[in-house]
Amino acid sequence: MSGAVSPSPSNDAVTRKRGVPEGIWMRCDACRATLFRRDVERALGVCPACGHHFTISARERIRQLLDPDTFEEWHADLLPDDPLGFNDRRPYPERIAAEQKRTGLREACLVGQGFVKGIRLVLAVTDSNFIMGSMGSVVGEKLTRAIEQATRERLPIVIVSGSGGGARMHEGILSLMQMAKVSAALGRHHQAGQLHISVLTNPTMGGVAASFASLGDIILAEPKALIGFAGPRVIAQTVGVKLPEGFQTSEFLLKHGFIDQIVHRHDLRGRIAQLIDYVS
Repeated sequence: MSGAVSPSPSNDAVTRKRGVPEGIWMRCDACRATLFRRDVERALGVCPACGHHFTISARERIRQLLDPDTFEEWHADLLPDDPLGFNDRRPYPERIAAEQKRTGLREACLVGQGFVKGIRLVLAVTDSNFIMGSMGSVVGEKLTRAIEQATRERLPIVIVSGSGGGARMHEGILSLMQMAKVSAALGRHHQAGQLHISVLTNPTMGGVAASFASLGDIILAEPKALIGFAGPRVIAQTVGVKLPEGFQTSEFLLKHGFIDQIVHRHDLRGRIAQLIDYVS
C-alpha cells in the first residue's frame, strides 16, 4: 500500500548493549574493593587487595588441601531425621531439603580419606553454607566414625571447622550429645598416639568451638577468623564490660595461647604436610 510506513525498530533493539554477565565481579567483605571473581578463585578465595579470607565450600576446601583425585568420601548416605517435629519458619525436613538443593551437600560436613603431598590421612570438613555448619546428629556421627576409622588404621586426622551455628537446635538434645560423642572419640584417638590437627576458619563458634575444634593436638587458624562460644555482642551484654580490641579473633587467641599458629590459606596444605611429617 502506497504511503504505508513500516514499523520502526524498537528502542530496545536499537540501543541494546552487550551487558556484563552476572557473577564476574564481587566485593570484598573487609576492604570493600571490587574484585574480578576469577582472580579471587585463583588466589584460593583470598582477597588480592587486603588478604581477607572468604568463606569457601567444603568441596573447595578438599580440592585445595588434598592431592588431586585422592579424596574418598565416607558415609555419604547418612541423612538427618526430625526427632522433635521441629518447625520455625518452615518444618525441619523442608529446611534440610532446601539446603541440600542449594549447596549440593547432603549434610553440613564431608568426611573421608585422602593424601596431602603423598601422606595418607583422614579429613573432615564442616561447611558453613549448610545451616551455618551446625552440628546435628549426622554431622556428629560422620565425625565420630571418621575419627574411629583413623584410630583403627593409625592415621592422622585433620578436621577443618567452619561452624557459626554450633549445635543444631532443630534436633535438641540429640545435637548436644554429639559434642561429648565426638570428643570421646578424639580422646581414644589421642590415647592411641595418633595426631589430630584442628583447623579453625571463620566462623568457628558454639558447640563446635566448645568440643572437637578445641581438642586438636595442634590447633591452626586462618587469619582474622572469629572463634569462640557465644558471640562478642552477647558476651558484652551479659557481663556488662567493654571487650578487648580484636576479642575472639584468631590473632587475639594466638596471643593468649589458645591456638598454636595462624596459617594463611596459601600455606595451609604445606603446613599440614610438614606437621604430620614432623610428628610421625
